[in-house]
Amino acid sequence: MKKAVTTPKAPTPVGPYSQAVKAGEFLFISGVLGINMINNTLGKTVAEQTRFCLENMTEILKEAGGNMDDIVKTTILLSDMKDFAEINKVYAGFFKEPYPARAAYQVAELPLKAMVEIEAVARMKER
Repeated sequence: MKKAVTTPKAPTPVGPYSQAVKAGEFLFISGVLGINMINNTLGKTVAEQTRFCLENMTEILKEAGGNMDDIVKTTILLSDMKDFAEINKVYAGFFKEPYPARAAYQVAELPLKAMVEIEAVARMKER
């Protein structure tokens, strides 16, 4: 059984997909862009976009009854691998050990011309 998870506190999907889907004890979070939910615009720098990505992901997790500690795997898509160190600086502030497993890929282009997109899988604890 699967259930869509949606919150107005994170960006609305730009296509036919859910912000997240809960399947059993797992939550699959779609790629999240670095959109500032106050003014609905992309962050101006890769650091801002990374922070907004992870803040938006936090809101999706809250809606599902979880938090960032529940994340077991992330995938980072970035438009320029030269931004990897800057993304890591922001990313590190949202996670604690043991850190989630992770992959990072440079891609040709992201939706809305974003510089970074992050997706995640969380294992939800019984609360």
